[in-house]
Amino acid sequence: MTWLPESLRALRRDVFFLVLLGVAVAFAIATPSRVPSWPSLVDWPTIAALCGLLLLTKAVETSGALDVAGHWLIDRTSTRRVAALGLVAATALSSMLLTNDVSLFVMVPLTLSMCRIARMPATRLVVFEALAVNAGSMLTPIGNPQNLFLWQQWGVGFGGFVWAMLPLAGLALTALLVVTAFAFPGQALEVHERASHQVDRALLVVAAVLYVPFLVLADLGHAAWALAGVLATFVVFRRRIVGAIDWGLLLTFVLMFIDLRSLAALDVVRSFLGSLGLAQAPHLYATGALASQVVSNVPAAILLAEYSHDWRTLAWAVNVGGFGFVLGSLANLIALRLLGEKKAWASFHAWSVPFFVAIGLLGWALL
Repeated sequence: MTWLPESLRALRRDVFFLVLLGVAVAFAIATPSRVPSWPSLVDWPTIAALCGLLLLTKAVETSGALDVAGHWLIDRTSTRRVAALGLVAATALSSMLLTNDVSLFVMVPLTLSMCRIARMPATRLVVFEALAVNAGSMLTPIGNPQNLFLWQQWGVGFGGFVWAMLPLAGLALTALLVVTAFAFPGQALEVHERASHQVDRALLVVAAVLYVPFLVLADLGHAAWALAGVLATFVVFRRRIVGAIDWGLLLTFVLMFIDLRSLAALDVVRSFLGSLGLAQAPHLYATGALASQVVSNVPAAILLAEYSHDWRTLAWAVNVGGFGFVLGSLANLIALRLLGEKKAWASFHAWSVPFFVAIGLLGWALL
């Protein structure tokens, strides 16, 4: 098994992956006739886009450019509180236009580099960046997959969508920045490592040149072709990048699509949802937010759209549902996997669950 990438070998110790695998086995035993249809449950364009982003960000990280950028930012930041506020705000703003997952792929590696240089609390910072992409991306129809689905489903104008989401997004972002200011001390930053300045410029240039065309092609629905181009480039140019990415994360996502969509398709689940009175906005809001905790907010949005045409309440519900448990949003899982710290799961829930309850109740009051 030594020939396998380390990320795949590590899956045998990954409790979350093993749980997903166990659920898939249970579905296979209970409904073996549906196993051949499992590939259709996976959103392959999402997997292709995720794989391409993993390759590109790993190339940038390997080039050493993030270490240089980390030193540059630290030299211009006075305290841990200011650094945290800047990183959280930048993550939230970028998620509005780059989508939540792309924002994390850019910001988390940069954050880890800064934290290594200045010995800042990386776990807490990345947790807050996960909260930031959930809060920031809810504002625009292109900020996250559930918004994109609802925007296309109901044909709402871009400006109209932003206006409808502004009260909730503004509330969530304001609350997050206030909590961030209290969560990080005003302690001065101290540099504990010399700047290396050894950057693999060729690798950095290749990654930078590929990045924008990849995003454009993925946005136009050609993620598979975009991935093929990026993959072929690195196989020829820097083969070690291909083996170094988190293949375990990709396999985990495949299992999540299979498990969660299989669960959402169960007759008992559909029957239960049909009895909840979703024509009433408060019921729809509570159901969407809570359902996201179990099946993630994208499947929850797709499922509940069959029961209600109140797109605004549904959008509020599934975006609030991105907070809370890690399953609430796939962005949460991406952030924690990029961090690579097992103890981060407990820290994430310690901040995210109370935030979910607080924003959820405030959103309810604003309905």
